[in-house]
Amino acid sequence: MPAGKALSAVAAAKSTTGDSTQTIVAAITGAIIEHRLAPGAKLTEQKIAAIYGVSRTIVRQALFQLARDHLVTLEPARGAFVAQPSVEEAQQVFAVRRMLEQHLIEAFCDKATASDFRAMRAHLKQEQAVVGRVDVTGRTRLLGDFHVLMAERIGNHVLAQILSELISRCALITLMYQSSRAAQHSSDEHVDILKALEARDAPKAKALMEAHLLATESSLLYHPRTSSADLAQALGSYAA
Repeated sequence: MPAGKALSAVAAAKSTTGDSTQTIVAAITGAIIEHRLAPGAKLTEQKIAAIYGVSRTIVRQALFQLARDHLVTLEPARGAFVAQPSVEEAQQVFAVRRMLEQHLIEAFCDKATASDFRAMRAHLKQEQAVVGRVDVTGRTRLLGDFHVLMAERIGNHVLAQILSELISRCALITLMYQSSRAAQHSSDEHVDILKALEARDAPKAKALMEAHLLATESSLLYHPRTSSADLAQALGSYAA
């Protein structure tokens, strides 16, 4: 095989491997965010490999990446498990979110354009439609995306990525499914925050965001929750 073709084949193989790894990372992250995998759930390499039709090496790469993001714990001779944050760690994660989102509010209030506000209103319309139905998967993702979208709209992609990771960790910390009533309340708080931002009232928006995150932490943090213990069921909607 000519050198050029050989290099192209290697590059294609790496790309395919990388795509498969990221598919598994996204699937497990999504299952955690959407409360289909509980803290402490066993992540068996062989089962995940069978679900996606890939090698255990690719699964292992995905689990290492998730471990770096603090969503998975790798234990010698025991394997991989969905992380189980301690109460202290949980409080620290929420504290960091409150600090970051205070900065986000200031930046969004200063930089947001009419187009950005239209995008946020469209997102809230989606939120309201989903929380009105019993759709745990949709509402959990959309409620978290509200915060990430704010950072993305003002072009702060680093902050958007950090918030996305923190929100994933918060999903581990909220040890139960959020009730429809709580979800509706959370979405209503998003509406109030956006109204304050549209009025360019940063102090009010910051106070509302602080109260919003404190309410989320206090109402969800220590409650028990249930979820699927079956990997095929938990990851099924993401499998090819």
